[in-house]
Amino acid sequence: MSNLSDLIPAGSGQNNIDFVADGAITSGKPVILNSAGTVSPISATGSPQELGTPVTFTPGTGGSEYNSVAYDTANNKIVLAYKDNGNSNYGTAIIGTVSGTSISFGTAVVFESAHTTYCSATYDVSTGTVLIAYQDLSNSQLGTAIVGTVSGTSISFGSPSIFGSGATLYISSAYDSVNSKVVIAYQDYGVSTYGRAVVATVSGTSVSFGSSVTFESAATEYTSCAYNSTDEKIVISYKDSGNSSRGTSIVGTVSGTSISFGTAVVFNAGNSSHISSAYDSVNNKIVIAFFHWGWGGRAIVGTVSGTSISFGSPVDINGAAGFEYSSTVYDPNSGNVVVSYKDVTNSNYATLTVGTVSGTSVSFATPVVIQAVTSGYFSSAYDATATKIVIAYRDNTNPFYGKSVVFSPISSNLTATNLLGIASAAILDTATGTINTWGSRNEVQTSLTIGSDYYVQSDGTITTTSTSPAQLIGTAITATQINIKDYTG
Repeated sequence: MSNLSDLIPAGSGQNNIDFVADGAITSGKPVILNSAGTVSPISATGSPQELGTPVTFTPGTGGSEYNSVAYDTANNKIVLAYKDNGNSNYGTAIIGTVSGTSISFGTAVVFESAHTTYCSATYDVSTGTVLIAYQDLSNSQLGTAIVGTVSGTSISFGSPSIFGSGATLYISSAYDSVNSKVVIAYQDYGVSTYGRAVVATVSGTSVSFGSSVTFESAATEYTSCAYNSTDEKIVISYKDSGNSSRGTSIVGTVSGTSISFGTAVVFNAGNSSHISSAYDSVNNKIVIAFFHWGWGGRAIVGTVSGTSISFGSPVDINGAAGFEYSSTVYDPNSGNVVVSYKDVTNSNYATLTVGTVSGTSVSFATPVVIQAVTSGYFSSAYDATATKIVIAYRDNTNPFYGKSVVFSPISSNLTATNLLGIASAAILDTATGTINTWGSRNEVQTSLTIGSDYYVQSDGTITTTSTSPAQLIGTAITATQINIKDYTG
């Protein structure tokens, strides 16, 4: 069956259909259609949405810039790399441990005793180490990388290695799990500010590099890397200053110590910046968040096919005006993406929003203020042990402190496409019962407001709240009856 409407036969009573229940269903509760043709109650299957208290990770009164978060799966630790404004702008890393909705930190460790910017931390699964790529301003601004090994609440480092031929900016990296390589993308001032990429191989506490490859023969900015594990491709998204500053993506294929690219594809025809991206492994999609100048924060969904990528239509994240320093991460526990950013439309506050992918689009819930402070330099990672998102950012209100917070979206079995209808009566697990589907009427509700639209929430309740990812179910015609919306409506 291609869609739910295929279930509905013609004739009398066509919209009241019997189904087998997978899980006990309460009378008057909405249900989803499963791939097996059974129905289940809607519920929040993981932790409820929760946001912890922000914790300062910079020692003393030090500030942070160019924050980058990675998760060490072997040690169940968060690795946070940053430029330490309170310590001569040195490249610094610190280890975080998540417990519930809180995070605690060990002692900060300097990995580069020089002015350091554009940090990008990536966990290398094959070696159990973290690779930090960065710009070393004290060494001709060269692109540099160093390998860190976590032990307890601390981290130690090998010797730095240079990968850039000149001043290196807008560094982003991702781990290719099939080839056990880290791909580093960047703007190379040594090669006409072109967009370049290099494959890094970690061995012990050292790192070596293949030959750098140009993926864009023009100035590139706001580079973001994401790895598509299903298609085994690296997707690099960036601002193409050689093409009217349009948002652009390109697909890369790693082979040995090299990487080759397909043809670049524009995902936004307007001036695009503050780009971040993540891979949704369930839907096999790349989600890109970006700032469209003159429009605001937007997001778009990309589908990889071979060496190319195609896109749906962009959607708004926060409306007009300001959206800066974004970070996008996928949460496999909830099946959502989480975008954190500086909300210029709301006093520059640290903010996040949860996005749900459906087909080639993504919808976003109402933004949540992380902290009512001016902010910047967001980065985020998924902690697989705690099943939480860790977000790092700079608190500009308090001498540019580095802050970190733990967040968990609601995990629900409700999606944008699987809502079927409402149970007309209680149904026991594995029993057969009647579902009032689209175009029908459910008559076992209570205390409805006549004429109001009602929405199914992630926890299975039916309310008038329309905020995504809630799904419209129908309109109240009496205090106890909902006219369930029709497919054709």
